[in-house]
Amino acid sequence: MTAFSCAEKKYYVTKIEGKEIGITNKNGEVAQIENIIKPYRDKIDADLNTVLSNAPETIDKSGEWQTPMGNFLSDITFEKSNKVFQLREKKAIDICLLNHGGIRTIIPKGNVTARNAYEIMPFENSAIVIALKGEQIMEMVNFIISEKKPHPLKGMTFVIDKNNLPKNILIGCNLLDNNKIYYVVTSDYLAVGNDNMVFFKKGIQKFDLDYKLRNIIIDYFKENKIIVANKDNRITKE
Repeated sequence: MTAFSCAEKKYYVTKIEGKEIGITNKNGEVAQIENIIKPYRDKIDADLNTVLSNAPETIDKSGEWQTPMGNFLSDITFEKSNKVFQLREKKAIDICLLNHGGIRTIIPKGNVTARNAYEIMPFENSAIVIALKGEQIMEMVNFIISEKKPHPLKGMTFVIDKNNLPKNILIGCNLLDNNKIYYVVTSDYLAVGNDNMVFFKKGIQKFDLDYKLRNIIIDYFKENKIIVANKDNRITKE
C-alpha cells in the first residue's frame, strides 16, 4: 500500500539574480521615450518650481543644541499636527521631537518652492502622536543630552547643569510631572525606536495623523508668504 501526502508543498526563494539592461537608441527609441516622458516631466517641474513663499534670510542647520532649521521644522510640525490632533482626538500636543539627521538641507534666502520641501524632507515619513508617561519624557531629555545633537524640539525647554544633568524641565510653562501623560508628535520612523529613540516604543497609545511631514512643510509655505525661524533657546547649558 502506497502512502500519499496531501500536505501543500511550500516553496522558498533561495536566490535572486538581476542584470542591468541598457536602453539602446535603436530606431530612435530613446527620443521616442523622451517625447512620451517630457509632458509629465514639464508638469512636475512646473509644480515644484512654483513660488509658494519667501525667506528673508537663510534658515540653516548650524547650532550646538538647536538650529534655525530645527526650530522651524519642529514649530510648524507642532502647529500643523496639533490642529489635526485636536480636531480628531479633542486633545492637545505637548511636545514635538524630530531627528537632526532627517533634515537634508537648508532653506536658502529668497523664493521658496515646493521643490525646497522635497529637498528638506525627501522621505515619505508621516506625523505620529505618541502618549508618553513623564518617566519616558525624562528618558527623552537624557537621550538628547547624551546624543549632543541639535534634534528639532518644540514644547519643552530645560537646562543642562555643570554636571551634564538636566534641570528646570518645562513642558509648556509647567514643570515635568512624572505622573502625567504627555502627547508627543514625531515621525513614523522615530515612533518605532529608530535612531536609538527607544523611549517612543514605550508609548501607551499611538495616533497616526495621516499627514506627511513634507506636506506639513508645503502647507505651511502656502499659508505663509514670509517664513522665518524662531531663534529662541529650548536647551541651555550652564
